[in-house]
Amino acid sequence: MNNQKLWQRYQDWLYFHEDLGFYLDVSRMNFNDDWAEQVQPKFVQAFKDMVALEGGAIANSDENRQVGHYWLRDPDLAPDELKNEITDALKQIEDFAQKVHMGTIHPPHAPKFTDILSIGIGGSALGPQFVANALAPDFPPLAIHFIDNTDPDGMDHILNRLKDRLPSTLVIVISKSGGTYETRNGLLEVKHAYQSQGLDFPRYAVAITQLGSKMDVLENCDNWLAKFPMFDWVGGRTSEMSSVGLLSATLLGLDIHALLAGAKDMDTATRLPEIKHNPAALLALSWYHAVSGESIKDMVILPYKDRLALFSRYLQQLVMESLGKEVDLDGNIVHQGITVYGNKGSTDQHAYVQQLREGPADFFVTFIEVLEDRKGPSIEIEPDVTAGDFLSGFLQGTQQALYEKNRESITLTIPRVDARSVGALIALYERTVCFYASLVNINPYHQPGVEAGKKAATEFLALQRNILAVLKTAFQPVTIATLAEQIGSPDQVETVYKVVRHLAMNPRGVVLHGNLAKPGELAVSFDHQASLKEQAGGALRKAS
Repeated sequence: MNNQKLWQRYQDWLYFHEDLGFYLDVSRMNFNDDWAEQVQPKFVQAFKDMVALEGGAIANSDENRQVGHYWLRDPDLAPDELKNEITDALKQIEDFAQKVHMGTIHPPHAPKFTDILSIGIGGSALGPQFVANALAPDFPPLAIHFIDNTDPDGMDHILNRLKDRLPSTLVIVISKSGGTYETRNGLLEVKHAYQSQGLDFPRYAVAITQLGSKMDVLENCDNWLAKFPMFDWVGGRTSEMSSVGLLSATLLGLDIHALLAGAKDMDTATRLPEIKHNPAALLALSWYHAVSGESIKDMVILPYKDRLALFSRYLQQLVMESLGKEVDLDGNIVHQGITVYGNKGSTDQHAYVQQLREGPADFFVTFIEVLEDRKGPSIEIEPDVTAGDFLSGFLQGTQQALYEKNRESITLTIPRVDARSVGALIALYERTVCFYASLVNINPYHQPGVEAGKKAATEFLALQRNILAVLKTAFQPVTIATLAEQIGSPDQVETVYKVVRHLAMNPRGVVLHGNLAKPGELAVSFDHQASLKEQAGGALRKAS
C-alpha cells in the first residue's frame, strides 16, 4: 500500500477519545473493509452479551457467579444490594490509608509504617505490581515489596532486605479463598519471620479475603490490624479496581479516584455498539483477524515507556487465562488462546525486534506510545533533538520497518502515564477480552486449566509424604524402582526419582547412593541423625 493510501486508511480507522486524549490506530492490521463488514453480525451478538453481563447474568457457570468488575468504578450500575458494599469498601480503604499515613495506625515499636509487604499471586500480585511500577512517586509514603511465589530463596531475598525494617513493615495478605498454596506459604513464611524477631504478627497484618474464607477462619483475621473484602463477583485477573489493587495504591499515595475515573470513562466508550467508535471492539476485531483461521499469531506488547514495562506481564494473565480454553460454549474442542509476550521499547529493539522483522511472521505487535516525555523540559542531545525524540523516533521507525516486511501492528497512544490513563488501559483490555471471547464462542471467566494444575500439585505432595513415610521406616537403602513399588506407584518411577532428588538437595534427611548420572541405578535412604539445621550444599549429597 502506498503512503497516500496508508494515510487515508489511518484516518478512516483512527479512534480518538478526546476526554482521555487516547488514540487507537489499527490501520497496520491487514484486514479489508469487506471482511470487517462480514464480521459485523458476530459483534452484534458480542454487544448483546456485554449488555447481559453488565446486567448481572451468570457468567462464571462453574462457580455460579456474576461478573461485575465494571461495577467497581460505577456503583450506580451494580445491583441495589451491592452498591453499598462497593462504596463502603472504598471508604474503608481510604480511611485506613489516611490513618497509616498520619501515624494514627502504626506498628507497636515505631511511630509509622515505612514499608508494605504484599503477599499474593496471579491477579492478586500482577495488577498491584503493574500499577505500583507505573504510578508510584519517586518517594512514596511507604515502599512496597511483593512476595508472589512459593520460592523460599525469593522470600529470603525480600525478608533479608527488610530485616531491620520488619518492625515497621505492614503486611497485606491477598487471597479470596484463603486456600491458594503460594499465598498460604508466603503468609506462613512471613509470619515465622515476624515471630522470630519477637513481633506480634497480627499487629502488622492486613487481610484482603472473602468473609469466612479458609484464611479468615484459620488465621482469625478479625484480630489482625484490618480486613478488607473480596467480592465473589470479581475474578482475580479483573480485581485491580477492588481492594486487591486499591489498598496498596492508596497507601502508596496514588490517586485511586483518577484510576477509577479513567476505567469508568473507558467502560462508557466501550459500550457503544459500533465497531469503529468502540476501541475495545476495534481491538477485538484486530485480534480476530490476526488469530482466527490458520494464521494464528502471538501478541507482542511493546510499551515505549519504562513505567509500563510490567504491562505485558499483567496482560499475560488477563488475556491468556481468559482466552486459553480447550472447549467452546457448545462443547467443541477448539484450543483457543492468544500468547502474549513483550517488555518495553526501545530496549527490545536490541533483543527480539530482529526476529520480528526477519523471522517467522507469527505475531502482531501492539505499540503503546506515550506523548509526554517527562514533566518539564528536556535537554537537547543533538541539535533540536531530545532523548524523548529518540524514543518516539525508535517507535515510529520500528513500526515502519515491520510494516515494510508485512508485519502487522496496532498502536495505542496515551497523553501521559498517569492514574487516569492507566485505569483506561486496564478497562480497555478487560472489555476487549470479553468481546473477543464472544467472537470465538468461549467463556473468558473460568479457568479449569488452573484448577487442574492445583490438583496435580496436591497429588504430587501426597506422593512425597508417602515416600518420606516409607523411607523413615526402611532399614537399608532401596532402589528408586523399589521405592515406587513400596508406595504403590510403580508406574511413577520418574516422579519418585525427582522427589527424592529434590529432598536430597535440601536438609530433609534423604540421601542418594550411587552414580548421579545414572538415576536408574541409584538407591535412597533416610538419615535419622541428620540435623535439620544442616545447610544444603552446592551439589547433591552422595554416599560412597
